[in-house]
This record gives sequence, C-alpha cells and structure tokens, in this order.
Amino acid sequence: MPLTLTLTEGVLPKGQEKLAFSRLSEAMLKWHGLTGNKAITPNITGTLHVLPKGATFSGMQEIDAVFIEWKVPSFAFTKREVQVGYFDEATTIIHEMSGRKQPKDRIFINVVHAVDGAWNFGGKALTNAEIGATVAKG
Repeated sequence: MPLTLTLTEGVLPKGQEKLAFSRLSEAMLKWHGLTGNKAITPNITGTLHVLPKGATFSGMQEIDAVFIEWKVPSFAFTKREVQVGYFDEATTIIHEMSGRKQPKDRIFINVVHAVDGAWNFGGKALTNAEIGATVAKG
C-alpha cells in the first residue's frame, strides 16, 4: 500500500522526513488493526518527495505544504472512524514534528482506491478476498 509523502523543504527539520514517513505508515496500520501483521507490513511501501520552496501550491498560490496520499485496496479507509482517526493523527504527527509551525490547514490528505483485483503482493494480482485471506494469516 504505497504512501506518497510530499512536502516543501523546511516544513520538517532536515532529516526528519523519513521518520515522518514511518510514523504515518505505523498510524495507518494501527487504524486498520494491522500493527505487526507480517503479511501486510512488508507491503507498506511508498515514496518521499521533498520539494523546494515555490514548488507546492494551494489556491494557485505558493505555500509550504504537506501532501499525504495513500493508494490502497478498495476496502481500506472505508470506515468513518478510521478516516477521521487517521486524518487527525496524521495531521497531528506532521504538525508536531514541524515544531507546531506547519499549519494544520496546509497538511492535505487523500486516499485513492484500487479496483478489486488490481493489487499485488509478490508480483501476483490479488482480489480483495485474496488480500484478506493473506492478511488473516499474518
């Protein structure tokens, strides 16, 4: 489940970006009841993008921003309490890690769902049911 974390350079203290990526990933697992799951944990993947000032925007204006985007199977993030809880925790993680300097309204989060069957573990396309069965073992 790839996390794409994109932020403006300087939002977090230099060197803390990887820790933020890890903390956001751990929070996602926690909110889905999957902390420590041996099948899902290695499939939490992603990319980290630190962009120079002047390369992030809101309302067509340059701003210092953080973009947290998850790409997940269509059954993830479907419960309202998971959405609300994760979004609040993720926003707090970034806000706190920035020394409370990054405004919460400039931390943007979204989730993209994959079509059932368009997901893979180990190079094999899996349906939601197959993913669920694999995760249940772990």
